Amino acid sequence: MKNLFKAHPIAWSVSIVASLSAGLAVAESREAGIEEVVVTAQLRNTNLLDLATSATVVNADTIKARGASNLDQILNMAPNVNFSSGASRGRFIQIRGIGERSQFIDPVNPSVGLVIDGIDFTGLGLAASTLDIDQVEILRGPQGTAYGANALAGLINMTSAAPTTEPMAKVSAEVSEYNGRNISVISSGPLADQLGYRIAANRQKSDGYTENAFLGSDNTNNIDESVLRSKLAYTPSDNLNFGLSLLYVNVDNGYDAFSLYNTRETLSDEPGSDRQETWAGALAAQWSGSELFHLDATLSLADSDTEYGYDEDWSYQGFHPWEYSQKDNYQRDKDNISLDLRLLSTDVSKLFSGRSSWVVGIYERIEREDLLRTKTSNEEFGADVEYFSSEFDTRNTAIYAQLNTELTASLNLVTGLRLEKRSADYTDSLFTARDISEDLWGGNISLEYHYSENTMAYATVSRGYKAGGINGVIISESVRNVEISPNFFDFDTEHMLNYEIGIKGNWFDNRLHAQLAAFYQDRNDIQAKQSVFIFNEDEVSFHDYLANAAGGKTSGLEVEFNYFATDSLRIFASAGWLNAEFENFITGSHVDARDDSQGAPVNLDGRDVAHAPSYQFFTGSEISLLPNLVLRLELEGKDEFYFSNSHNEKSNAYELVNARLTYQGDNWDLSLWGRNLTDEDYYTRGFYFSNQYGNNPANGYAPEAYYQFGEPRIAGISGTYTF
Repeated sequence: MKNLFKAHPIAWSVSIVASLSAGLAVAESREAGIEEVVVTAQLRNTNLLDLATSATVVNADTIKARGASNLDQILNMAPNVNFSSGASRGRFIQIRGIGERSQFIDPVNPSVGLVIDGIDFTGLGLAASTLDIDQVEILRGPQGTAYGANALAGLINMTSAAPTTEPMAKVSAEVSEYNGRNISVISSGPLADQLGYRIAANRQKSDGYTENAFLGSDNTNNIDESVLRSKLAYTPSDNLNFGLSLLYVNVDNGYDAFSLYNTRETLSDEPGSDRQETWAGALAAQWSGSELFHLDATLSLADSDTEYGYDEDWSYQGFHPWEYSQKDNYQRDKDNISLDLRLLSTDVSKLFSGRSSWVVGIYERIEREDLLRTKTSNEEFGADVEYFSSEFDTRNTAIYAQLNTELTASLNLVTGLRLEKRSADYTDSLFTARDISEDLWGGNISLEYHYSENTMAYATVSRGYKAGGINGVIISESVRNVEISPNFFDFDTEHMLNYEIGIKGNWFDNRLHAQLAAFYQDRNDIQAKQSVFIFNEDEVSFHDYLANAAGGKTSGLEVEFNYFATDSLRIFASAGWLNAEFENFITGSHVDARDDSQGAPVNLDGRDVAHAPSYQFFTGSEISLLPNLVLRLELEGKDEFYFSNSHNEKSNAYELVNARLTYQGDNWDLSLWGRNLTDEDYYTRGFYFSNQYGNNPANGYAPEAYYQFGEPRIAGISGTYTF
């Protein structure tokens, strides 16, 4: 737990201010206490403090106070959750050190699921706008029973606000440094006695935090995002209701983040892009017309066209003495459709003399992912334009069940099981064809001990899985008559057992909510990204691929609390400690694909996995300075972590200070805010180039690490008016 209490001196100032405010504030408790938090990302809606797993729930008020417009601006609030950029936003998420950090040519099997209003957006983080989002649920640990193959590490569930019974409208606007502007409009109310609607629209723009010195531009890493979200709620009878959710996302962001001199000043002559256009919808129905069961059904569809490209040399033609200039571009069309049918027991149909409630369901998901990669180079360096295309079709079919049995008045046993069939077909423009079919299973066993009406302790064992796959680009190279060992073609399914104990509760007349969890995770056949050199006559190429490491062990602690100390002061905090290591994993710094031989073998046994800081924390307070004036102070930070499993470069440990001052009128509010007030330099993505493949001629292509910076100090003003 090294450096756990290391912090910038200003951090102590935040703590002192909170302490003084606690002493000066009126020592009266809030009559209502903290509102009950219900988690919807389970087979049944469950109170957060009755949920036998570690979870963070962020509500609409916190999203607004945080000033978050996208999911990546919330993730640091949750213990043991990290993300990587390598794009315009932090699109790749890791929970407890498990999760992807990038995607280029090959399709990936995600480790962290993302569901928005019942629609599966796993792997499509740009869709995770917080516009009119009512609640974000971050569940840590495998969700093998409820979600299966795409939730080995955990799940993020985002739910937008429901239609209101009374008419309302709201307008919000924000301006900030770097030419930032953000405006949103929300309208909601009844259309008829049994029909309600809600619609929200948002447009956000910013020049970004990069200056392109070659082009003389300050917006090559810009943000330009539009979101339209709507809901209909129809209740034709007391025992039947329908919900329709629709979402349109149009993202046209720039991507020009890496500098050869590790500054915020780039030299790219062909800045990249990070785009996504999505049309999606979900139809949900609940029927309770039977005494024996209730029926929940959700049908969702999503069509997403994405484009991700970058200037590969991070410079302009002529910068390199050998005229190297190249741009890489990836266009992906990703369509999926899913159906989830679920039967839930009633009091009448409980098993074992009315002591066991049950849930059974079936699930079907079909997804198609089409890729077109375009690699453009100058004639001195080779082919002018090179194309590569692939198609990846997957189908997941599952049945699942869960039983909740009351063993005694204070002890419950929860058991769940999911059986899943997954098939995947891959083809590409180099005549590669590959198909995989496998049977998968996961589940959970939990004991819940209700020590008192407001305190629960639990112990959980859960099993998760991540489907195997193929390294299409490696197979494609072999099709081109390059001698490559078949050991590089496939990778196997990864499995994990998660052991977790915890305690949750609310105390002091419901003014304190707290959670504490300790866990140990045993991973088998870890899917780890590695690198290989491929030799083709006089040409040598370098490619990433996935292989199975022997295993890994992860242990850690997670704590969260929310405390209304007085009517004038709320204190909140979360912290995570993590030790995520490889076990018996030996790789090579240079692998020859012809015979699978390794140059300079590297023993990674006991080494931390990438993007797994050993500690991270988030803490702060909200102080009522006057009846209508609230000051929010935040301190967040995390330890250093490896950027990759293939080199030893690390991020820096950092702490960020944020503040927000809000005046609340009768139907309006106005806020002055600032993030990263100390202007700390920190990194969200990093690469390392070896002596053979350096990137900067100015230092003789010496070995060097390169970093993508996080957000600098930024200040702004925002306001909301409700009609």
